[in-house]
Amino acid sequence: MAEPQSPLGTTFIPGDHGNSAAGVGVTLRERKNLSTIQVTAWPDTIPIVLTAIGSATGLVLQNKPGLGRVAGEKSVFGFAPGRYFVVSATPDLESRLRSAISPELGTMVDLTHGRTVIRISGPRSEWILSKLFAIDFSEHAFPIAYGRATLHHDIHANIQRIDDETFDVYVFRTFARSFWQTLGHAAEEVGYRVE
Repeated sequence: MAEPQSPLGTTFIPGDHGNSAAGVGVTLRERKNLSTIQVTAWPDTIPIVLTAIGSATGLVLQNKPGLGRVAGEKSVFGFAPGRYFVVSATPDLESRLRSAISPELGTMVDLTHGRTVIRISGPRSEWILSKLFAIDFSEHAFPIAYGRATLHHDIHANIQRIDDETFDVYVFRTFARSFWQTLGHAAEEVGYRVE
């Protein structure tokens, strides 16, 4: 079986970068070996689909805009009415969801090879992301586990807050290298570590 290759290529350079004399403001890393499934419910099946996602993942989600759940390597979050990202490190995620969600309830698309997940963590993560996206990253406006869909110029991104200092950013694989470099430039002033 072919080994999946990172789209970050030679731009992924582990170590400390930028102005880290006063410490590292954020840590950047690519999350690998994840299954990422987009589930879309029909307007009248949203509660049933949320129950099905819960039974397939163990992550119970209420029907509330942007609400999400995180447990270890598993996560789920809504980013539009009836639309959810479901993420897990287990390769059978899609089959478990398909066994719980029939076409009469909704649709699903496997985005595993179409998205790159970049994790940014550290005390300056809100500051760095605020330089790139026109949304409020403070915890009262963007609570833990919630998700958002937004743009950085023409690069679409789904973002989930993992904890008070950590965010996962999902970008199209074809834009991942460019976005990674942009993120590095944005983090230079506070110093960043690539792991």
